[in-house]
Amino acid sequence: MQQEPTIILSGTDPDLPRKVPPNIERYTGLREIARGGNGILRAGFDPVTGRNVAIKTLHFEKRGDNNERRRLLREARVTAQLQHPNTVPVYDIGTDLMHGIFFTMKLISGENLFQILRRIAAGDKQTTAHYHVHRRVESLIGTCQALAYAHSRGVIHRDVKPENIWVGNFNEVYLLDWGTAKVWGAIDDQTLQRYDASKLKAKENDQLQTLTGGGQRPGTPLYMSPEQIQGTRAIDERSDIFSAGVCLYELLAIREPFRGANVDETFHNIISCSVPPPSERSPDRKIPPLADEIVMRAIEKRPGDRFQAMTEMVQSLRELLPLLDQG
Repeated sequence: MQQEPTIILSGTDPDLPRKVPPNIERYTGLREIARGGNGILRAGFDPVTGRNVAIKTLHFEKRGDNNERRRLLREARVTAQLQHPNTVPVYDIGTDLMHGIFFTMKLISGENLFQILRRIAAGDKQTTAHYHVHRRVESLIGTCQALAYAHSRGVIHRDVKPENIWVGNFNEVYLLDWGTAKVWGAIDDQTLQRYDASKLKAKENDQLQTLTGGGQRPGTPLYMSPEQIQGTRAIDERSDIFSAGVCLYELLAIREPFRGANVDETFHNIISCSVPPPSERSPDRKIPPLADEIVMRAIEKRPGDRFQAMTEMVQSLRELLPLLDQG
């Protein structure tokens, strides 16, 4: 778990540096804090503002990949324009001679919701007590608020899942990774993210097949809406509502509703199979009927049968909060 950096009084006193190096050279004390499939996240210190920042770049071998560059730039610009308490502030975007495209943002503390759910599923009593169901639903409300704000500005996230929900040490909640977002009116959007099943299978199938044996976490397929998989209609905010509903199911029941042995089976479950409500899946967790109603409405197969706006789902979740155990 990342900790909040300490404010050092002496760091607020010096005059501005006489000569500020350009791009990433401006930041000192760089250290890697996370590494993903396409990017590297580093922490560094900005001597101009006197604050610690996070710096995201592509892997060295992907610096020249136009699609990866464009996706990272998309993530940076969308995140920068979505100025909401539940999104991470972006400070700077640029191109560095050594690192290529980069952007800097607030250095956040805490951990993602998947890490929390994994420990709860393993029976960790301390985590279960600290992140009781009331707090977990509050975290999802913050996520849905960010989505409602994004939707009002023509942005669909398209990759809502526990790994992208960050819970801070002081109850902050951030929705991360806007690199696959759909922006209304953007050209050539399919180049940035191809959600059709045939291409996604090759990318994700190994992860799903090794889930039970190797402890790897499957990615996007578990949270995709039927229309994302089928590619038969335009994706709108109701797709994010479906994904948020899957997250809600998981944080209530501590079980994934649609997981299959591989991508084919998972997609089949999402498109064609009904799942029991969370209270039936995990009867020992005392899930109230209203929670079942919200989940099952959010994960309806037909978009027209779901909540029609994220604000509607947020309102229902707020009505649910008083009925949930607070540990």
